[in-house]
Amino acid sequence: MIKNKKLAHCCALTLGLYSGLNQASENWSVQKQLTLPHWVTLKIDHRTRYEGYDSAFKKGQSGGDQVIAFRTNVFLGINYNNVELGTEFIDSRITLEGSNTPMSTSLINQTDLLQAYLAWQSSDLFNSGLNFKIKVGRQTMDVGSRRLIARNRFRNTINNFTGLDTTLSQGTWHWRNFVVLPVSRLPNNKASLRSGRTEFDQENFERILAGTFLSIKNLPLNSIAELYGYYLSEDDTQQTHTKNRKLFTPGFRWFKKAKTNQFDFEIETALQTGTSYATSSASDQHRLNHFAYFSHAALGYSFDAPWQPQLMLQYDYASGDKDPNDNENNRFETLYGARRFEFGPTSIWGAFARANINSPGIRLKFKPHKTITGFIAHRAYWLAQSKDSWTGAKIRDVTGNSGAYIGQQMEMRLRWQAIPKTLQFETGWAHLFKGSFAKNAPNAPSNKSDVDYFYFQTSLHI
Repeated sequence: MIKNKKLAHCCALTLGLYSGLNQASENWSVQKQLTLPHWVTLKIDHRTRYEGYDSAFKKGQSGGDQVIAFRTNVFLGINYNNVELGTEFIDSRITLEGSNTPMSTSLINQTDLLQAYLAWQSSDLFNSGLNFKIKVGRQTMDVGSRRLIARNRFRNTINNFTGLDTTLSQGTWHWRNFVVLPVSRLPNNKASLRSGRTEFDQENFERILAGTFLSIKNLPLNSIAELYGYYLSEDDTQQTHTKNRKLFTPGFRWFKKAKTNQFDFEIETALQTGTSYATSSASDQHRLNHFAYFSHAALGYSFDAPWQPQLMLQYDYASGDKDPNDNENNRFETLYGARRFEFGPTSIWGAFARANINSPGIRLKFKPHKTITGFIAHRAYWLAQSKDSWTGAKIRDVTGNSGAYIGQQMEMRLRWQAIPKTLQFETGWAHLFKGSFAKNAPNAPSNKSDVDYFYFQTSLHI
């Protein structure tokens, strides 16, 4: 007998969506079953994931954690001639949570509107030969490498924005400009999230994100270059406390895509200047000068061999705060970016982020079957500044006496397209080898043992 009503509701939803899968095929979709006209698009995505880790590594923990996370998205779109109307609903919730589970809007966003936009595009704007697209309303965004602005894939909730997004392109270049209001997921306090209370997400003019992004293809070495600049301005509201960031983030990226029997590479660097508070606490009213930066470099080679292996060497550096007692904040802010593809699973794990890290790594990708992909990765982690935080664990030694070596993370992932485009299974594992900082910092957990994380998830797309 299921006593937990929330678990019963989620299980019923999962079973309902999964019923009849033995009859499914690669070409099955709710769109076809309902015989909808070609100008209407209906998609339903559902994901169920169990995840857990066995020992403490974050501030204030005395043990591990586990959770079952559910995420359901329903998209309905209308595309007629050059006009597109899109709406998407999201329901993100959890069960089986423990005392260490972070009850936050990164895990929970029950029954809300993710997208509601109107778009128009032209392949020959004013007979100029230019392609043009404009999108207005609430929307999700992937920009460039996704390191600074992204639609989240692994995380249980998804960033969204309300505003204007335009793209102008021709041949080998495209230029994107946007002005949007980041949407605050509500409710955002632990008591309301734990009780299952629902509240509509909202945007406000106290937080504005603007950006310009230029991409140019077919450069020497068959490479692509990107130039961008993002500006974020935010202030506290009655419901949401922020770091009151006023940040300008210019950057560039130069890369070559992977191809068999060839080297590939990627270089990205961004600076960050402006002002910010050290924390998002309502009592923190001390404005600091902000100067920070991050760099990413990768070199890979794709072998013409069974399993299509690609070997990559990677390096990431994101600045940290040099001195907690000066009038500056030097910790890089990753804005609304994603990090799972470089630093491991997020959700209840999220051991590493693009802030105050110095990290070399190696990654091997492989494809043993047309429906199976995977990778094995290993990274070592140091603090960029020993007096600043290990942000993934919220551990800090302001004296710097605990050193900078956090440790190493070994990671593995396998993904199987059981029914291509319809049903996917995925599993992953990460092992954290604790270094001196993770063991000896003043507010580190007393348990100094290494930590294992595991997840298994199913994704249904119909």
